[in-house]
Amino acid sequence: MNYTLIIGLEVHVQLTTQSKMFARCGTEFGLPPNTQTDPVSLGLPGTLPVMNRRAFELALKTATALHAEIAPFTKWDRKNYYYPDLPKNYQISQYDLPFSRGGHLDIPVRKDGTGGGICRLTRVHLEEDTGKLTHGAGGYSEIDLNRAGIPLMEIVTEPDIRSAADARGCLEELRLVLRYLEVSDCEMQEGSLRCDANVNLHIETPHGAIATPIVEVKNLNSFRSVERALEYEAERQFRQWQEDGLTIKDAHKETRGWSDPEGVTKPQRRKETAADYRYFPEPDLVPVVVDDAWRARVKASIGELPAARRARFEADFGLTPYDANVLVEQGRDVADYFDAVVTKTSEYKLASNWIQQDILRIAKELKLTLTGFPVGPDELAELIGRVQRGELNTNQGREVLAKMVERGQSAEAIIEADGYKMVSDRGAIAAAVDAALAANPKAIEDLKKGKKPDAVKGFLRGQVMKQTGGKADPKVVLDLLDAKLAELASDG
Repeated sequence: MNYTLIIGLEVHVQLTTQSKMFARCGTEFGLPPNTQTDPVSLGLPGTLPVMNRRAFELALKTATALHAEIAPFTKWDRKNYYYPDLPKNYQISQYDLPFSRGGHLDIPVRKDGTGGGICRLTRVHLEEDTGKLTHGAGGYSEIDLNRAGIPLMEIVTEPDIRSAADARGCLEELRLVLRYLEVSDCEMQEGSLRCDANVNLHIETPHGAIATPIVEVKNLNSFRSVERALEYEAERQFRQWQEDGLTIKDAHKETRGWSDPEGVTKPQRRKETAADYRYFPEPDLVPVVVDDAWRARVKASIGELPAARRARFEADFGLTPYDANVLVEQGRDVADYFDAVVTKTSEYKLASNWIQQDILRIAKELKLTLTGFPVGPDELAELIGRVQRGELNTNQGREVLAKMVERGQSAEAIIEADGYKMVSDRGAIAAAVDAALAANPKAIEDLKKGKKPDAVKGFLRGQVMKQTGGKADPKVVLDLLDAKLAELASDG
């Protein structure tokens, strides 16, 4: 018997605003508990909410970028049930008239060549976040209302995902899009990107296809957790079906929490239905009308998104899908940096290699973004040109780059001050080759005894570079070594 894993995601994204969705208090993360509150977010009697226009525009920008249909008219609704971490005991959300419907997300193929495709969206809507409860070992709970009321965008997918790895890929790509749009920092460890997954199995049996009950998995606070939890839940549901034959007809939708240390999902409660929330229109907020001019302004602000940028890097610069994806997935600042470098050099592959292997490594060590990196795109392009023209070898280029970062000087100034100049004179390099061979007779003996020429040549090349202080032209060194070793081999 075979089964198909059916997954849909509910992604909650805190939007990057200075104030809350319906209140004027701040949204900064990490402040002492209950210091980011005001009468509105505390639900005090007599207070009235006012919509945060910036939050609405960020959500509108996201929905437009995800190809959703924007509604010309949208309203707010009260979602009623007991929230211990939302003082007014209801959440302002959107129910039957959200500001957008539909849309889709393009998921790139994974590095191993699998996955990829299109995940359809059900809707993108806005609501306010709840506070945070911390449960103590002594049977008590503490509440922090700093998060209560922060603008929260919910992105709901259709059940189009068929594997745990694809679910992770979908979430990773969505985070990348959101960061490119600059609508959220999407820091999962801070709770600004959270994901719930609805998962069940369609099982093929000799008597026809059946479906297991849908389970909503919560507490997924990392991409790894998403993948692990869904893999576990698929196996758990299949085992349960084998044991008791449950189908969707005789079981309720269930909410389960993921325990990362234990690697299991645990039951929490039966899942509520829309009727349980007793939605009704929010009486304290006016509806929102989105006209054509507003939609046009938002669309014009989106810019180039990750999928389009990957395709352009491959088509315009001949990068492999892997290289294009690495540059794009590192963030908008990295892709912008590459774009700026290749306006000054036609060595597109070299530019990609230098950014991936050197610039990003140094930036990580110094905890910098490429927006304010000490070596600008023009300076890197110049350095690449010097290496390509043979003025520096690759190792010298890396040394010069490190000193450019450290000193804030140009490549030319460092080359002049530190005496960097590649030796290309064949006579001088030939003398260094002879010296290296004379100093290492064992290498010649190993060659004559049948040791692989490449191994001997690699060792001797290092000795020649040492003789020349690393300044010899590597191509000339290899040419002369090949000739000398061939001569020695024929003599032997």
